[in-house]
This record gives sequence, structure tokens and C-alpha cells, in this order.
Amino acid sequence: MKMKLKWLGLTAALALAGNAQATILTVFDGITAGVSNFDSTVSAAGGTVKVDVWSGLTNGTSISRTDYTITKNNGGTAGITSYGTLSGQAVIINPFGGGSNPRTNPMDYFDSGMSLTFNDPVNAVGFEVGDWATCCFDPTTDLFISFDDGTPIQVASASQYSDGLYPSQNDPQTLVSEIFVAAFDDSGSFNKVSFWGNGIGEYLVAGGQVRYALLNTGSLPPVPEPAVLALISFGLLGFGGYRLRKTAG
Repeated sequence: MKMKLKWLGLTAALALAGNAQATILTVFDGITAGVSNFDSTVSAAGGTVKVDVWSGLTNGTSISRTDYTITKNNGGTAGITSYGTLSGQAVIINPFGGGSNPRTNPMDYFDSGMSLTFNDPVNAVGFEVGDWATCCFDPTTDLFISFDDGTPIQVASASQYSDGLYPSQNDPQTLVSEIFVAAFDDSGSFNKVSFWGNGIGEYLVAGGQVRYALLNTGSLPPVPEPAVLALISFGLLGFGGYRLRKTAG
């Protein structure tokens, strides 16, 4: 009877892992590698990547692009700049806010970020980030993306300066504080994508190029949640214990 219960536990865990209907994935890498990762993930899920390199932007409270509009999360003016070797212009989103210490609530800093509001739904979005993780670790500096004001998805975290350095897209031998981040959520489709950081005191920009796509619901490979993985491990350990007892007997 004990063996049957352990097998049932393992079978249930595997079923939960195999029948997952939604997957959240993230990308955090140098620009060249990050773009490649994003594109291959979209392609493998049967989607088509759209790309918008930012040029011709000027400061404003609402900046229109062909497929979406750029705004600051606090409704203020989006300041436009150029940074390093980013592919295009960027919005300045220096983190501000506070309330939790250590910084445990990402929403305390939401107002400092930017949002992209799309004309047509998306569920995969990525872009470039500059000057992140150059200071202000308390104990970490983090970056977040949310879809339609939903639960923040942490797309990057650094505890020291070197954590934010990646090969420059212009010269792979040179390390720069320029990265590509992205998030995927195939549980549905969304019109608003927000991005912000919590590194109070650091200079932060985002934009350069925006890559986006709409994937079919459930088209990404399922990722078992920690609880499911724990059940699988428990089941395997239980079965292993049974085998040992049977051999000893």
C-alpha cells in the first residue's frame, strides 16, 4: 500500500507538470545574445517577431509609435536620450519611490518606469536597457515587467557592478552596462506592458529597440513550478526508498 501511494504521488506530480497551460519566461542577457534568445523563443512558439528601433522621438507625455504609445507610469513627461551603443533612443526612467526596506515590494517603484500601450494584443515583449546596475545595491537592484498591471515579473537582479556588464553589441570584447530584457506570458494576451527598476539613485534608460509578438495561448513549453518539482522529487525519493527496502528484503 505504501508503494502505491508513493507512485500515485509521483504520477500526480508528473501530470501537473505536463498539463501546465501557461508559461512565464524571461530573457536577461547582453543585447546580441538577448535578441537572439527572444527571437528563437518566439519562433519556436510559432510566433512572428515585430521590431521597432526608436528614432525621431522627442520629449512628451504620450509618444506615438506605429503599433503602440509610450508613456511614463506616473503620467509625467518622458525624457528622451541616447545612451552608449543602444540601437536607438531611450526613455529616462531613473528609479524613485520607496516604502519597504529592504526593497521587497516592486510596486513601491512602479511610478518611475514607463509603459507601452499596444493597439493590438501582445504577450511577448523585449527591449534594451542602459546604465543598469552601476550603483545602488540595497542589497540588489532589480528590473520588472508587468502585463496589463498584473503581478510584476522580475526580469533582472544584480548585487554588484559586474552583474550588469555584458558584451557590447558593437565590440564583443568590451563589457558595457547595456542589456536586453524580455518577458513572455502565454496565459493570454495583453495591451499594456510596463517596465521599471528599484535601484534608487541610479541612472536608468530603456528602449533602443522594442521587439514584440503575440503567441498562441499555451504555446510555450511548460515550466514546472517549484511545488510540482518538489512533488516529483518526493515521489522519486519514495520510490527509491521502496526499491532499497525490497532489495534488502
